[in-house]
Amino acid sequence: MAKKVLAVDIDGTITLNGFGKIHLQALEKLRNLKNDGHHVIFVTGRSSIEAYFLSIFGGLTLLGVGENGGCITHGEIMTHKMIGDKNECQNAFSYLKKSLDESIKEKPVFPRLTEVVLDRTFDIKNAQAILDEEGFNVGLFDSGYAYHINSRGVDKGSGLIKALEMLNADLEDTIALGDSETDVPMFRTVKNNIAVNNSIPELKEIAKIVTTKNSGEGLLEGLSMISDQFL
Repeated sequence: MAKKVLAVDIDGTITLNGFGKIHLQALEKLRNLKNDGHHVIFVTGRSSIEAYFLSIFGGLTLLGVGENGGCITHGEIMTHKMIGDKNECQNAFSYLKKSLDESIKEKPVFPRLTEVVLDRTFDIKNAQAILDEEGFNVGLFDSGYAYHINSRGVDKGSGLIKALEMLNADLEDTIALGDSETDVPMFRTVKNNIAVNNSIPELKEIAKIVTTKNSGEGLLEGLSMISDQFL
């Protein structure tokens, strides 16, 4: 059987229910799959550096797709592959502040290399319409934790494709696990996918498998459900 790539979201997917702490049993399961020869990579809205560090301490593949696909951090010597353009995202943010409300502000997060992260305090659809009308080449996405401004065409799906190229891996041998709106592009890219029970309805609708349990418990349940068929 071909070795697989497991593309795993972090928050809401490999965490304890309702908390940001990593579900240790879920992490152990992923480490065991890595030891069996599979690639296990995090594909997250967090910084790719955070994903990379979690991979190091978790004993997983040394590659993290972060910033919703905008940056990939990889290698035994930490190297960044930047796909998004931080400057155009920053310009879009500055325009929104002038056009909507000066109270729109960046969210305190681990420093980003390719995106801008904002507090969820405004109408995201209206903001996207304003940016489109002005011709900004960016997209606004809601991770449930924050709003993210990314370069147009950058998302978890496109970032994962770049990561698979770097791993010399096949999309058909990839399994995606997630829970939020930002995972939708990844699920549309990867046909073998698992949505944990706390996922948004849109993700559940396109998921191949929906678990009955939430977050880390759901990840364990989903991997158990596919172990005979895929792993």
